[in-house]
Amino acid sequence: MGATRKAYAAEFRIRIVELARSGRSPVDLAKEFEPTVQTINAWVRQADRDDGHREDGLTSSDREELQRLRRENKQLRQEREILAKAAAWFARETGTIPPKSSRS
Repeated sequence: MGATRKAYAAEFRIRIVELARSGRSPVDLAKEFEPTVQTINAWVRQADRDDGHREDGLTSSDREELQRLRRENKQLRQEREILAKAAAWFARETGTIPPKSSRS
């Protein structure tokens, strides 16, 4: 695997997409600037999705929302696990077993 690099600035990506849309080839842009041809093509495809010109994938805002929801879901699962362990601990300490919930 190749080394990863710091993400390109949003302004830089926007400018490269504008240049590609104005007729410059991704090959020429890749030679002049650092991103690869594949990266430039991916940026153009994503910009097309964001602008409503393509519908073959998620828009950037959809991706951000999906990431946020996944993080929130992970946190909620962790909190639920902690609460379940705490409830079990308290049940052992007090000698009572809470009624079994049908929602588990």
